[in-house]
Amino acid sequence: MSLWYSLTQKIIFKRFLLQFYLHLLSLHFKNDIMRISIGNDHAGTLYKEAIVAHLEKAGHTVVNHGTDSEESVDYPDFVHPVAMDVAEGRSDFGVIICGSGNGANMTANKHQKIRSALCWTAEITTLARKHNDANILSIPARFTSLQQAVGMVDVFLSTSFEGGRHEDRVRKIPCR
Repeated sequence: MSLWYSLTQKIIFKRFLLQFYLHLLSLHFKNDIMRISIGNDHAGTLYKEAIVAHLEKAGHTVVNHGTDSEESVDYPDFVHPVAMDVAEGRSDFGVIICGSGNGANMTANKHQKIRSALCWTAEITTLARKHNDANILSIPARFTSLQQAVGMVDVFLSTSFEGGRHEDRVRKIPCR
């Protein structure tokens, strides 16, 4: 066999492997359509509208439990339904939005199977998913830009839980 023939065969095989891996990746991402529940109070209405449009454009199903008004409302009325959807498995993840993010986050975390994370940067969002297996993202509308919020949602939905040493810690979170 000539050196030329051997090199050609290696290149063909590497191209085949690359195409095969790309095909597997495309199959994986085609099935990443999720059902997301979203809730907000009056401070998060504009953010919710932008996030819903962004998620629907990406092909996700969005369940809107939030207010569509900027008139003052009580955030627990819009957060509990999101937490129940996620806790009972009707939604894959949740996004909740209020002025500081704190009240919504505290409300969601009253539910046993919920690990809601108050995030204001992409880095904190990444760690909330990787290390804490957060299943609800709480966004402080008065302390993040709209662009940041949409970016955090993308990071939240695309980041996986690392497991490993974090798994035992996450298992210890709920009160028994």
